[in-house]
Amino acid sequence: MIKLSDVSYAYPDTDHYTLTNVDLDVPQGEVVGIVGASGAGKTTLAKIISGFIPHVDGGALSGRIEVDGINLPESTLAIAVSHVGLVIQSPFNQISGAKFTVREELAFGLENQGVEREEMATRVGEVAKLLGIETLLDRSPYALSGGQQQLVAIASMIIMRTPVLVMDEPTSQLDPGGTRMVFDVMSKLRDSGITLVVFEHKVELLREHASTVHVIADHQIVASGPARKVLSDPRLEKWAIGTTRYTRAAALAEEKSLLPKSTELPVSLEDSIDVFKGFKNLKKG
Repeated sequence: MIKLSDVSYAYPDTDHYTLTNVDLDVPQGEVVGIVGASGAGKTTLAKIISGFIPHVDGGALSGRIEVDGINLPESTLAIAVSHVGLVIQSPFNQISGAKFTVREELAFGLENQGVEREEMATRVGEVAKLLGIETLLDRSPYALSGGQQQLVAIASMIIMRTPVLVMDEPTSQLDPGGTRMVFDVMSKLRDSGITLVVFEHKVELLREHASTVHVIADHQIVASGPARKVLSDPRLEKWAIGTTRYTRAAALAEEKSLLPKSTELPVSLEDSIDVFKGFKNLKKG
């Protein structure tokens, strides 16, 4: 579904590459997480996958980028956005500002495509039900909480029925309640068949929802694999991403010989319960 081969990119008027020699392979229907420190190149990679680089930002791009069978650099932005939806960090900036209600906001993209009114109404109802925002349809998008606005932004992408959805740190500006709302939606999308790429720094929550995780550091992808394995990797500290308190606690228990050295370290509370319940007779120390 998504395949990047030896991709490098430099922004216009710069003398260095933000990403170098990136390889990425995302199968259809998979939920993939991508983590990295601030400035590592996450947003750049999100723009490459969604076609905004090079069609909007320009710059020097090399390598092959194929999404849903389309060679994005050789296509147009109009073609790219018909295959990939992009949810950005700030929902306020993603809302069009051209509509007075959430219902109209959700239908905005369909209007631009010339979709029949009856079909628009059906799709608005379907996506509102999927995301649990039926009660918001007649409210102003600007009268909503940050979490609710982000759900509307996500819905405005899902309604376009692109096979791929890219989410660039969708919870970075949200409180814990709004963050949970967005991650709950990811659970629903996981079962819908959509291919979802989530750039996120909240490691514990990403562990719950992503099957595979890739790490960006030093301008390239430096680690890839199953979510739990990658997100408990001690090198995350060196890469300025950090591990969860559950990983650190289990690592300390290993150091004190309270857990076998072969233990797969936990990332979430649920992981920790699984790890420690099997060792009821731990040594005191």
